[in-house]
Amino acid sequence: MGGNQAQLSGPDFTEGVEIDDVPSGGLLLGHAGGEAVILVRPVGSDEVFAVGATCTHYGGPLADGALVGAQIRCPWHHACFDARTGEAVAAPALSPLSCYTVERRGSRVVVGAKRAQSAARRRPERSPESVVIVGAGAAGTAAAEMLRREGYESPVTMIGAEPARPVDRPNLSKDYLAGTAPEEWVYLRDESFYDSAKVELVLGARVVALEPGARRVRLSDGTTRSYGALLLATGADAVRLPIPGADGPRVFTLRSLADSRAVIAAATAEGARRAVVVGASFIGLEVAASLRTRGLEVDVVAPEARPLERVLGPELGGFIRSLHEEHGVRFHLGRKPAAFEKDAAVLDDGSRLSADLVVLGVGVRPSLELAERAGLEVDRGVLVNARLETSVPGVYAAGDIARWPDPRTGERVRIEHWVVAERQGQTAARNMLGRGEEFRAVPFFWSQHYDVPINYVGHAESWDRIEVRGDLAARDALVAYRRGRILAIATVYRDRESLEAEALFERSDDDGLERLVAGG
Repeated sequence: MGGNQAQLSGPDFTEGVEIDDVPSGGLLLGHAGGEAVILVRPVGSDEVFAVGATCTHYGGPLADGALVGAQIRCPWHHACFDARTGEAVAAPALSPLSCYTVERRGSRVVVGAKRAQSAARRRPERSPESVVIVGAGAAGTAAAEMLRREGYESPVTMIGAEPARPVDRPNLSKDYLAGTAPEEWVYLRDESFYDSAKVELVLGARVVALEPGARRVRLSDGTTRSYGALLLATGADAVRLPIPGADGPRVFTLRSLADSRAVIAAATAEGARRAVVVGASFIGLEVAASLRTRGLEVDVVAPEARPLERVLGPELGGFIRSLHEEHGVRFHLGRKPAAFEKDAAVLDDGSRLSADLVVLGVGVRPSLELAERAGLEVDRGVLVNARLETSVPGVYAAGDIARWPDPRTGERVRIEHWVVAERQGQTAARNMLGRGEEFRAVPFFWSQHYDVPINYVGHAESWDRIEVRGDLAARDALVAYRRGRILAIATVYRDRESLEAEALFERSDDDGLERLVAGG
């Protein structure tokens, strides 16, 4: 996370460049005042904008991204920025880009001073008397920030069961766990943000009852909070296996900052050499990679024939297995743990794997109990309409618990992706304020295994055919998932094609998707 600053290269924009050097519908990298800057020229326009060249999410190089209309899109994790204002218009970035003055001198474009950040004053169409957000994760944090950005001035309360302020959860199994990112990078916002935004952050407290008739929630400490609008963003809970020893002191799940700290403490304890990871899920394999980076021997136990085959198919699953084996991970596939002992995991065939620690990555369950007890419609998730409103007016749901109508397939889906959760939180916030906006964002997630990123756009719960274009072994490939039409595309080191696929899905451009895959 963070810190990969774009190198100063290209022209000095303070000396000016010809406007024809800025491609129509494209980006030009250069610098101004000692900082990396990109010039942006929307299609069919002679107007040029200048903004910072580094994504405010993880520091991705925006010059390698794409321009869609007037939106700059980051190649790494698909954050979207308004080229005219620098505003972060779609997660995972929440902070804006720096903007610079631009002057036309004949046929040349000259960049001047950095402009002061001043968000346009907005007035909500509707203003609930207060907003309560249940859950202090991705969706909840993005919603709170968006409420203030949209000009909402009444009280906002965010309630989180964990004692730590909201964190960047994907980093808990990646760089932070691997020891390559410091803890200060893990938090989504520093403490001053919540004070300056006037967001009441109630941590270490659970909401034990939702009372829609009275429009209030009851907390575990006995207090209540009233609301005019409410967002349920309770997320999901890690699954623990019902086998002997699963509650032992060296058996961990990984969902919170406290969980990640506990795994790190066990992995760095004196004498710790071997870890067993149960589950070849994204979390499980990211944990395996992080623990290998720390120098531990790692065994992965999973019941399937290939890692991630159910999600990514046999081709990409086989590639991921080979990648981990290149880094020394040992797989025990087709096996399940039967018990955990003090220094070993016992498998269902009677074999024993030495283990100084065990990490369970066997999935999560959406936290639905609160919604069920309150009488909200629930079916394998909290049912919401296209505007993310539940069966109870004024109550919205977002993130891991929400099941919404997928505009591409017409089916209801529930997706456990970080970027989806953030973008749903942003949409729900705007709808609380009267926008009436349908959630139509294309699902996106990324997974990092050592130095190899995998980007995935769209959503395919099942498929009848998978097409691989390029060479997975060479780490240069595009994988298309079809059920008749193309439903999802995964890429390995093809960031631009991933961005292009996202834009094509947004336009429901099936012909364009076919051309993209055929050209792969």
